[in-house]
Amino acid sequence: MIDINFLRSNPDAVRENIRKKFQDKKLPLVDEAIALDAKKRALTSEGDSLRAARNALSKQIGVLMREKRTEEAEAAKAQVAKDADRLARIEREEAEVSEQLKKVMMSIPNIISPETPIGKDDSENVEGQRFLEPRVPDFEIPYHLDILERLDGVDIDSARRTSGQGFYYLTGDVARLHSAVLAYARDFMIGKGFTYCIPPFMIRSDVVSGVMSFEEMDGMMYKIEGEDLYLIGTSEHSMIGRFMGTTIDESKLPLTLTSYSPCFRKEKGAHGIEERGLYRIHQFEKQEMIVICKPEDSCAWYEKMWHYTVELFVSMGIPVRTLECCSGDLADLKYRSVDVEAWSPRQKKYFEVGSCSNLTDAQARRLGIRYKGANGSAYAHTLNNTVVAPPRMLIAFMENHLRADGSVEIPEVLWPYMGGTKELRPNK
Repeated sequence: MIDINFLRSNPDAVRENIRKKFQDKKLPLVDEAIALDAKKRALTSEGDSLRAARNALSKQIGVLMREKRTEEAEAAKAQVAKDADRLARIEREEAEVSEQLKKVMMSIPNIISPETPIGKDDSENVEGQRFLEPRVPDFEIPYHLDILERLDGVDIDSARRTSGQGFYYLTGDVARLHSAVLAYARDFMIGKGFTYCIPPFMIRSDVVSGVMSFEEMDGMMYKIEGEDLYLIGTSEHSMIGRFMGTTIDESKLPLTLTSYSPCFRKEKGAHGIEERGLYRIHQFEKQEMIVICKPEDSCAWYEKMWHYTVELFVSMGIPVRTLECCSGDLADLKYRSVDVEAWSPRQKKYFEVGSCSNLTDAQARRLGIRYKGANGSAYAHTLNNTVVAPPRMLIAFMENHLRADGSVEIPEVLWPYMGGTKELRPNK
């Protein structure tokens, strides 16, 4: 959510930002917000005047009563009662207008970075850097489900019977590898100075609306029937919500946190062969990183964070590249975002395995997260980034470490987490 003061002073800049995101249908929201803001300020001013008049009359009534000027005192009391009725109406109307203004402001997208490329959708995202040389072996690489099934590592059919489409069982050494990667990612981030957390896996609606737009909520979140609770789509939601309504001492910033959680997503509209298997699923696990910092530090943290993910994948011998998200592909709260994509030797192309985002103060405004120092208080900046998200990461892992005989090499960094196991061998 952007600052109403900025919108009031720079309406044309806000309109231009909306156009850059190809959301022209939201252009009328700028004038609507300006009108509601003016109405709210007028009501506030009238209310303040009535309160001041009430206080003055209350003092005057005491003087009149002491001087036994009863008739004048009663007239003043009548005026106080009349003003009280008007003030009550104003306060109700002000609350209604404030809620309307908040809803409109929450629908206006955050200002995007000057470095964000302009484009309508993800087809116009821009490649950044590549890390490790992608390779295509001289033998055919099977579809990832076939690799996993030969390792006795996945059971999709049983998951369909118990849970439906979009679920899976991981078993044996593949399940152990899944956990090993998460444990390695946890320790990797602790080594970078991040504090490890395990958050609640359900959050209330006021947290949901604070961390994402209404459109994202509808497309992602699972609602718990009969309760004001949602299953989290990523631990970022719960981790940022932890600081809702708080003021953090400036000396404690930045807060650098890494969190583990299962993630639950509707994944509406997923289809096609490359959406089968473990690409688009309703439940997965993830190691995330979250930073809460001062505004002047958020751009530097953004660069550090996506580099950490790249470093992690490179340490496991998986080639990756970065892809700068264009304006039309940015969620409304995001200032800037970059995807980290892993190389698929089978498809001979890259696919997304993580995303790093700087939301500036958009989430902090919605959730009331401030920091306070010698120069007063201000809204903090929030950032989030995927460290690693198996089982999708397993697809890149299996394809890049598959040998011609069907075995899968385990990189050295994971040996301690695999009990010394250095390879997975097919059973089928």
